[in-house]
Amino acid sequence: MSMKMSFVLAAAVACPLAFSQPNPALLNNKKAFVADLMGQMTLEEKVGQLRLISIGPEMPAPQLADEIAAGRVGGTFNSINHKEQRPLQEAAIRRSRLKIPMLFAYDVVHGHRTSFPIGLGLASTWNFEAVRRTARVAAVEASADGIDLTFSPTVDIARDPRWGRTSEGFGEDTFLVSQMARAMVHGFQNGSPAKRDSIMSSVKHFALYGAVEGGRDYNVVDMSPLRMYNDYLPPYRAAIDAGAGGVMIALNTVNGVPASANKWLLQDLLRKDWGFKGVTVSDHGAITELMRHGVARDEAEAAKLAIQAGVDMSMADQVYIKELPGLVKSGQVSQRDIDNAVREVLGAKFDMGLFADPFLRIGKAEDDPPDLKADSRLHRPDAREVAREALVLLENKEKTLPLKKGATVALVGPLADSQVDMLGVWSGQGVAKQTVTLRQGMGNVMGGQGKLLYARGANVTNDEAIVKYLNFLNWDEPEVVQDTRSPQAMIDEAVATANQADVIVAAVGEARGMSHESSSRTTLDLPESQQALLKALKATGKPLVLVLMNGRPLTLNWERENADAMLETWFAGTEGGNAIADVLFGDFNPSGKLPISLPRSVGQIPTYYNHPRLGRPFTPGKPGNYTSQYFDQPQGALYVFGHGLSYTDFTLSEVSLSSTSMKRGGKVEANVTVSNTGQRAGATVVQLYIQDVAASIVRPVKELKGFQKVMLQPGEQKTLSFPIDEKLLKFYDNQLRYVAEAGRFNVQIGLDSENVREGSFELK
Repeated sequence: MSMKMSFVLAAAVACPLAFSQPNPALLNNKKAFVADLMGQMTLEEKVGQLRLISIGPEMPAPQLADEIAAGRVGGTFNSINHKEQRPLQEAAIRRSRLKIPMLFAYDVVHGHRTSFPIGLGLASTWNFEAVRRTARVAAVEASADGIDLTFSPTVDIARDPRWGRTSEGFGEDTFLVSQMARAMVHGFQNGSPAKRDSIMSSVKHFALYGAVEGGRDYNVVDMSPLRMYNDYLPPYRAAIDAGAGGVMIALNTVNGVPASANKWLLQDLLRKDWGFKGVTVSDHGAITELMRHGVARDEAEAAKLAIQAGVDMSMADQVYIKELPGLVKSGQVSQRDIDNAVREVLGAKFDMGLFADPFLRIGKAEDDPPDLKADSRLHRPDAREVAREALVLLENKEKTLPLKKGATVALVGPLADSQVDMLGVWSGQGVAKQTVTLRQGMGNVMGGQGKLLYARGANVTNDEAIVKYLNFLNWDEPEVVQDTRSPQAMIDEAVATANQADVIVAAVGEARGMSHESSSRTTLDLPESQQALLKALKATGKPLVLVLMNGRPLTLNWERENADAMLETWFAGTEGGNAIADVLFGDFNPSGKLPISLPRSVGQIPTYYNHPRLGRPFTPGKPGNYTSQYFDQPQGALYVFGHGLSYTDFTLSEVSLSSTSMKRGGKVEANVTVSNTGQRAGATVVQLYIQDVAASIVRPVKELKGFQKVMLQPGEQKTLSFPIDEKLLKFYDNQLRYVAEAGRFNVQIGLDSENVREGSFELK
């Protein structure tokens, strides 16, 4: 070897700055590619990859580009514009030493340009394929806007509807939420997050966020391991097993330790037990908040706790870049901790296809859409179809619905013509002006027949403090605009309008900001302004149809007694008005089922259907003394989990089991015949529940273990088969072993969780 060649090699070994870019020859070997790149990085460049910065309020674009060029930023979030993204990616690829591409992230929760129903609405479809399709459409739209990664799906089990973020998730049930989690991940990633029209899914909020004490956002969670493993953790695991490449870490504490400083949660459970190989991301500002939690004395300790716990990317924090290099040099943080995090960040970028093509989703300038908000970029048919399936018919007395298109209909209510509220929160890049309101939708579907009258009737609320709070949530312009007339004048107008009509449709519920992050409520009643309106409308004697728009379960006792029909629409998205009108006028037969119980009162919470069995349970029809009850109110939910009516009628046969016993490794088939005994075609959801009769720990009264959505013509019947294997019977015992114990199991099949047909078998 020549002296000159020896000198060059020695210099390269001594100074990693001699290398200048990733090795494209290794692009077919992720592990080798990432290892080769990490071998070229300085400590400061490694720490830079751990920063996730928001363009705009957090850092102006020119400064951000300079930071990227210096190797001090790994990705941004909230940038959905190629003209913003391209200079940032060019700063990484053309100006930075190692040419490591940026990643661009965004909250694509229930749609991107096209808004689909909120999470509770999607879960109400009980349709995997419909939910997968919404995520697929969202991925196509978001990737076209240069997005590589979404912080979605939200899979937090929610059993306290006071929590504002109940709206984002899929309800109260472990099995149903897990199925929805899988469908969303498959839709976003579509087999590979490296595809041009796919985005990486980062499931959230890990973990147990839906169980915050008192339903108050950001609050503590104190939970037994048994409840964690059996009820709250499975949906996160389902998303990860479905291939989710990322995990967003929750803001709450888990048994005294904040999630973003929780080694057991992020390392022992997530990585060691579950084998997660992807990237973890803190929630906004969570690392700095470790000081306010009281587990870190200063920013240096906060950074140390987070990186050692396993927080790979720091969202909107400055503490990693400020503190980690010094902590490594002083020996308080190991190089291994840094490398573990960097390896996952680079690995995620590799999996997204960014090393193969940094401009994969940004494209060329000449191909940029001329108008990001063009209506042509929306997927309206998909939005309308899914929204129709998301609607739940709660009541329909005397077949009040469907309405006749030739009727004179009085449409009343503060939400009847609200575009922004129809979108719901976390609506991505949904544009309010492109959203179909109920008033517009009813006009469209009536098609000039009959007559549609309208009166606002009330403000969403007359509480000015609440209005001020809700408008503070929006940075651009006020969302809640008050009608300045007196409440009585508005009611008088609504009553006069109603008196001219054959039927009243009242659109009532919540402003979208009332079911949002940090928007926890102490009451679940309709606001007083709307209650007064409904009572005045009821007094007219006209048939009263309630269209509910809300992001959480509401208490609807008066409404149930007095309304002739009630349709739960949640926040139905871009095509919500058309979809609701389709159902109101019978162009679509509702088939939605509740993914969450509706309580009778706040005092009754939690009211989830699969509660543990008790030694002194309340038994309907028997005296309540010395049983588990509230003596001042009827027991049980007002509307049970799985409830949802149709414009036709369905009946179920008795349950037939293929065997009365199951051997280990075997299975039993439960069969039931569902019949459409009504006058029109319709779909329903047949639900399978299982009860473990006697186990080593207290088990739930029943658990959802399967369901099938079936469409039947009038007079048609179909026999459905539900295979039950040993896996469906498993649970975590008091030593956290995943077991199926021998004994008797009751099989319950119904059209909701309460009214069921039953059979039983023995596991040997």
